[in-house]
Amino acid sequence: MTTNTSLPLADSGEAADLVAFLTRLLRFDRAAAVRLQAVAGGGGADPVGADGVVAVFGRLPLGSTGALAIRTARLARFDSAVDLTVSAGQLLEGVDTEAAELRLPAPVTGPSWAGLLPPRAGWELVGEPAALAVAPEVTAAVREFRERSEAVPEHHRTRTVLDGLADEIWARPLAAQPELPLRAAHAAYVIGFLTPQSTLTVHRAGAWRRLSCPAGSIAVRSTAALGAGLGLTPLR
Repeated sequence: MTTNTSLPLADSGEAADLVAFLTRLLRFDRAAAVRLQAVAGGGGADPVGADGVVAVFGRLPLGSTGALAIRTARLARFDSAVDLTVSAGQLLEGVDTEAAELRLPAPVTGPSWAGLLPPRAGWELVGEPAALAVAPEVTAAVREFRERSEAVPEHHRTRTVLDGLADEIWARPLAAQPELPLRAAHAAYVIGFLTPQSTLTVHRAGAWRRLSCPAGSIAVRSTAALGAGLGLTPLR
């Protein structure tokens, strides 16, 4: 268990990026919890700063399956490893943009998804889709979901029905990159990672698929391969 009470971020820009990420995440769930990990620099699936990196994992409840959104921030220095599940709201309150510091709240009992994160290593590049091709596909699917959900009689428009409709749409393979479900691109869009100027890469590791954007990553896991791709790692 870590004794850290705060983490020094590399600069105020890193702090502002965390604020934006947590603010967007809390729009989906005001009681959201996040998994937070700080590790030393060097190694892993992607390069990180020599002084270490902190990664924040949050779940976007898009249908019954959801997707993991990951935002990383460089540390000014690395003292010791940190691995906590905390309240997203309390973590947001602990971000000091002026001091470039992240104060750590008390840990909470985490949701089930927090115990199963993407692996740190073993990722294989499978594609580099153009954001200009991905974005229109996402907006068309959002429009389809809205039109079809509005067509459901109000007395039948339950959470179960809407989740089933969302799962049907977001589980489709992305036309611009069939290796990836549409759910991952939609999650990147709603959390603010996907923009028309984004440089995108798609990786796979076992049952996991990862869509990486300059601002962060989305990881999704196939339920058909339980037990595959286990690990605890920050990604970007």
